[in-house]
Amino acid sequence: MTDSNPQTNPNDVPSAADVPAAAEGQQQEQRRGGGRDRGDRRGGRRGDRRNQERDSEWQERVVQIRRVSKTVKGGKKMSFRAIVVVGNERGQVGVGVGKAGDVIGAVRKGVADGKKHLVKVPLTRHNSIPTLSNGRDGAASVLIRPAAPGTGVIAGGSIRTVLELAGIKNVLAKRLGSKTPLNNARAAMVALESLRTHKETAKERGISLEQIYS
Repeated sequence: MTDSNPQTNPNDVPSAADVPAAAEGQQQEQRRGGGRDRGDRRGGRRGDRRNQERDSEWQERVVQIRRVSKTVKGGKKMSFRAIVVVGNERGQVGVGVGKAGDVIGAVRKGVADGKKHLVKVPLTRHNSIPTLSNGRDGAASVLIRPAAPGTGVIAGGSIRTVLELAGIKNVLAKRLGSKTPLNNARAAMVALESLRTHKETAKERGISLEQIYS
C-alpha cells in the first residue's frame, strides 16, 4: 500500500541563510523602537518630576478674594478677583491679580500673573535687607527698614506676606498711607525692587567699597 501523506524532503526546508535580510532588519527596528519607547517614557517621567520640583519651590498665599461686578448691556456681570503673592523664600517674590467667574480660576490666574512679575530681592547673611527703602503705589506708602538678627518680621497685612515669601526674616515695615491690600502689596514690591547692595552702589558711583563704609 502506498502512503497517502506526502513525505517532506529535508532539502526543501529553508535554512537560516535563505531568510531575507529585510525581515531581520524589521525585527531589529522593532526591538530598537521598543527601547526608544521605554526611553521616552523614562524621559517623560523625569520631566514630570523636574516640573513638580520646580513647582514645589514656589509658595502661594491668597491675600484677598472679592466679588466684583462689571456693568454690561444686559445688566451686571459678577466675577471674583483674587490677589495672590508668589515667592520662593530665596529672594524672589511677585504679586499677581486674577479675575474669573469662579474662585479657583481667579486664584490660578493670580498665580500665573505673579510669576510674570517677579522681583529679585538682595538679602544679607542675616536674612534682612541691606538698606532702608521706601515704596509708593497710588495712595499707599510703605517704609521698610533693616533689623538686627532675632527681630523677626514686624509688619502687617499684605506687606507681611510679601516680606515673608521673599525670604526676609528680620525687618521693620510701616504702612504710611492707604489701607488697601493691593496698593500696599505693590508699594512693598516697589520698595524691594529699588534695593541695592553696597557693592552695586559702589560700582554705580565708580568708587571703592571702603569709601561707602567710611
